[in-house]
Amino acid sequence: MDWCLGYIRIMFGRNKSGPSKRERVFTVLDIGTEFVKTLVCEVQGKDIIVLGRGLRRQHAGEMESGTITDIAGVIEKCHAAIKEAERMAGYTPQHLILGVAGELIKGATSRITYKRRDPSAKIHQEELKNIIHKVQWKAFEKVRGDLAYETGFNEIDVKLVHAAIVDTKIDSYKVSNPIGFQGRELTMSVFNAFSPLIHFAALQTICAELDRELLAIMAEPYAVGRLLGGSELQGYSGIFIDVGGGTTDLSIVVDGAVVDSKMFNLGGRAFSKRLAQHLNVAHEEAEEVKLAFSKKQLEHQSHKIVKKALSDDAEVWLSGIFFSLQEVRDIDSLPPSLYLCGGGSQLPLLKEALDGVDWYKKLNFPRKPQVKYLLPKNISHIKDPNALLMSPAHITPMALANMGMEILMEEKLLTKMLQRVVRLMQV
Repeated sequence: MDWCLGYIRIMFGRNKSGPSKRERVFTVLDIGTEFVKTLVCEVQGKDIIVLGRGLRRQHAGEMESGTITDIAGVIEKCHAAIKEAERMAGYTPQHLILGVAGELIKGATSRITYKRRDPSAKIHQEELKNIIHKVQWKAFEKVRGDLAYETGFNEIDVKLVHAAIVDTKIDSYKVSNPIGFQGRELTMSVFNAFSPLIHFAALQTICAELDRELLAIMAEPYAVGRLLGGSELQGYSGIFIDVGGGTTDLSIVVDGAVVDSKMFNLGGRAFSKRLAQHLNVAHEEAEEVKLAFSKKQLEHQSHKIVKKALSDDAEVWLSGIFFSLQEVRDIDSLPPSLYLCGGGSQLPLLKEALDGVDWYKKLNFPRKPQVKYLLPKNISHIKDPNALLMSPAHITPMALANMGMEILMEEKLLTKMLQRVVRLMQV
């Protein structure tokens, strides 16, 4: 199996009639703390058609804060979810997009400026290869060192999971392909996501057992931040808050580019645990009560009891948002649009906390941020003819599907060059 981690092009020939179905259909796998989610998708022109969906709940001992703790158990859930999606689709794709997030995945965008010796000369392919090589190694060393410091792992035990070029400018002029341009300074922003070796090895084992051709491993915060870049909003800015079972992931997007991502260790499972303790019930029953509360299905007194039990944890969660955004650097101001998604985001106390009056005032917002849910119906280029995707919990696999379309259908020179560098880093 080819373990170039990041964008990997499919090595099939294309005929004049366009890509075959074998090339256009792929499986998305989102291994979350609470659920394994899969989609079978087909690319049709500029749209993605969802053909099938699979879902399996993880057992408590299989995942913790997005980290795999029982490889065999997770593999079993992945197999079952994939088979369910493929039965529904009536097709077995050979290609797989794997999404990763959680406590041990650290992503950051590094901006590196390269000064050219001869500004009057046009940039050619060999020079660009050399620039990308130098830029990526500088970004790699910086972020790898930061992750090693934060986690306590040695730098040698940190692996690059996903890399992508976010933005390219020549003398402050934005370009998609620098070849043929003149200029003194070439500035690149490169997103890199890293994982400790032990977690990386667990992902390798799972992919090997699934017997699929791995197209890419994608950092989910990056994918979610890119989801509105299709036909929805060109050059959009916003903060995407993905509340999962064990963690909350933030993706900060400015002018369509993912400039940073943050994570903190508090998600929907913590609220269920709090309810279980407060009500003295089993975790499964507490989960049902939480969902009923979120859907406003509890009678008045029960609603008050649950709200009181969860209010303190909602404030702690808001503190996590605050401190994560306080660490964002290198942008003039934070985007004042907040997009909530993920299964845990359906707890209404979270949106209420973000809608509060004062928390944002000590941060670099130009005005009070507007908070909205990011729903599947908001993503116009992902078609769901069988109404399989209805809640914010489905946004992450949809985001992975969006990245899958880019991998299958686009040929980007910069991406190819970056991946050659990434392959060297994996040796």
